[in-house]
Amino acid sequence: MTDTVTSRFLRYVVLDTQSDASSPTQPSTAKQLDLGRLLVSELQAIGVKDAELDEHGYVYATIPSNTGKNNVPVVCFCAHMDTAPDFSGTNVKPQMIRNYQGGDITLPGDTTRIIKTAEHPELNNQIGNDVITSDGTTLLGADDKAGLAEIMTAAEYLLANPDIKHGTIRILFTPDEEIARGVAKVDLQKLGADFGYTLDGETAGTIEDETFSADSADILIKGVAIHPGFAYGKMENAIRIAGNIIAKLPKDMTPETTKGRDGFIHPTSVSGTMEGAKISLILRDFRTEGLKEKAKLLETIISEVMADYPGSSHTLKITEQYRNMKEVLDHHPEIVDNAIEAIRRAGMSPVRGSIRGGTDGARLSFMGLPCPNIFAGGHAFHSPIEWVSSQDMEKAVKTIVELAKLWEERA
Repeated sequence: MTDTVTSRFLRYVVLDTQSDASSPTQPSTAKQLDLGRLLVSELQAIGVKDAELDEHGYVYATIPSNTGKNNVPVVCFCAHMDTAPDFSGTNVKPQMIRNYQGGDITLPGDTTRIIKTAEHPELNNQIGNDVITSDGTTLLGADDKAGLAEIMTAAEYLLANPDIKHGTIRILFTPDEEIARGVAKVDLQKLGADFGYTLDGETAGTIEDETFSADSADILIKGVAIHPGFAYGKMENAIRIAGNIIAKLPKDMTPETTKGRDGFIHPTSVSGTMEGAKISLILRDFRTEGLKEKAKLLETIISEVMADYPGSSHTLKITEQYRNMKEVLDHHPEIVDNAIEAIRRAGMSPVRGSIRGGTDGARLSFMGLPCPNIFAGGHAFHSPIEWVSSQDMEKAVKTIVELAKLWEERA
């Protein structure tokens, strides 16, 4: 095969694989299976004999060990197939700016959408590179089809170059990561890895060993409904109650007013009628204790609002989503140390960072598979101004190959 990481990426992004949080199935959308079948076919074509797509939408595959050493750990490389439901992923039309020479990028499908260097300074490091965007009417899907393409390309390279010694490598492609179900039905016994790396990060050279800890919150409100003509002193409008709760959320504790290590409380949806309403929120903090503090604050706000509506009632349900993977990875420093060295060997200055979000690796770490996150090269995820460069994807391929070599060398 003569595929490059770029040709693979361009092939994958045109397939609509958006996940759907309202669906009860796994995978949440059948169209994710289309990409899963394609990936299995391509893995088989490059010589991976055991590639399979299971009934839950997971792709498993193995690159067998080719070293005489019997103590090399089994390493897993993981990426997710779905794209976010935040913005349309249907009919993606990727655009390539070859030999990018700087400046803002106006997207041809919607010229009101502009990737501005002032807002995306990493573009200044892409001079001479080939930058890929959508046409502005959809997201691009670099999150995480860049990761898929990089793992696939590294797999082909390792199989085609048996002189590069490595231990057993397991490949895992997951569905539904964007709706926090990416590893809900993964079979870790079948996977058989000692630890893993997700290829789902941003800027080239970055290794992330810390994520938010995350909970979701659902508030159900039961109001008092009555004909508005006879409502005086009787009606308690559940929509108004919901609005009052949202209005009392701290304005300095939102995604748009926080950065760095600050957490937030973020309403993601609200719906209702006079009689009943529902607010869904997400709580984020790098400290699990901080999550508890935010849940307590939310309870206080609800109680204060509900005190003005004695005829109404509510329920609050807090659901754990994932926890900061650093709590696990700090017990296995060699996993991150080797990634840092692999990035260096691939020609970059490593940057250790934290994710204001989560990855499959966060949940995998707490399931017994320690799993930090390596850059995939994409930027402006979940939006129509998402972009990635071919050269940064190639750097990720080199990093995977160097990691495979390092674990064999150091065994």
